[in-house]
Amino acid sequence: MILKNTFPSFTGLDLLTSAVLVLDAQGGVLFANAAAESLLDSSMKALAQQRLTDLFLNGEELVEVFHQAVAHQFADKRQDLTLERAGRESLHVHSIVTALDNPEMPVLIEFRENVQQLKLDREERMLDQSKANKELIRNLAHEIKNPLGGIRGAAQLLELELPERHLKELREYTQVIIKEADRLQTLVDRLLAPHRFPHIVGDVNIHEVCERVRSLIVAEFPQGLRIQRDYDLSIPEFRGDKEQLIQSVLNIAHNAAQALAERIRLGDARLTFRTRVVRQITLAKVRYRLALDLHIIDNGPGIPPEIRNRIFYPLVSGRDGGSGLGLTLAQTFVEQHLGVIECESRPGCTDFRILIPLP
Repeated sequence: MILKNTFPSFTGLDLLTSAVLVLDAQGGVLFANAAAESLLDSSMKALAQQRLTDLFLNGEELVEVFHQAVAHQFADKRQDLTLERAGRESLHVHSIVTALDNPEMPVLIEFRENVQQLKLDREERMLDQSKANKELIRNLAHEIKNPLGGIRGAAQLLELELPERHLKELREYTQVIIKEADRLQTLVDRLLAPHRFPHIVGDVNIHEVCERVRSLIVAEFPQGLRIQRDYDLSIPEFRGDKEQLIQSVLNIAHNAAQALAERIRLGDARLTFRTRVVRQITLAKVRYRLALDLHIIDNGPGIPPEIRNRIFYPLVSGRDGGSGLGLTLAQTFVEQHLGVIECESRPGCTDFRILIPLP
């Protein structure tokens, strides 16, 4: 059995955040640092019984470079890889294969997670999801809208034909039909709203947007909720639809305030608006020199894990009585500004991040 303390000279590698494997000439694992154990979701004890060929389903390219390193064809070689593992998520990594001057342990491989690739993959999934959402919403809304008018009209006509002696008790039923038809009509109108109204473009100051949303939240939650403002006042104005952006930020902030109900009761609820500029960023596969970086952060219980990956789906809500449309509409409005919405959530901190290109 090969253990870490067999190679005391490598113990310092446990301090690295990147994953490191040291291999023998046959590709057997001699040493794996703590980051490698975490990345590969396996202990040193288990890794010591495996070869490089056993670790990944598609490791042929990496194995070929390993053999080149054993033959000292280079000092080190770098490449980006997507490594598949049985029953687990793929690893997007930047690998560095280094040839060592030691015949007993000739190769060291370092893996660094390719954060940019992970981000691009996540954005691509969100864009595909958003396109599917839009198509679903439009089709569903039109399919519901057409018969709704007929149902409501039939209920109104039926009410006019009710006998006078039974009008009071029977009218209660027709009113239920009419009111529910109106409620569904309102829902359909909200579903179609982003696609129905024109995109009104003007100069937008993001801090005016945030202050408008802040005033609305304070009016609804005057006690127990503290709203912090952390603004970068150097952010330039940009062309956009101010009302759409107000609605987007309001939908996110209002959801946060409702999730903070218990903390509001205790008096320690906190909502933060933070604005920054990021440089050289890729949004939806397009590179931009500058982008607005708006964070809406709360100290609530976090998004339930079972819906965390579906929060932008229509009709998915984390609370009783929620319509499940607020985040869907926010995402649609931000995408119409060529931007994206990201979310990181854990108990005590939920952070919605809006990124929009700047001129």
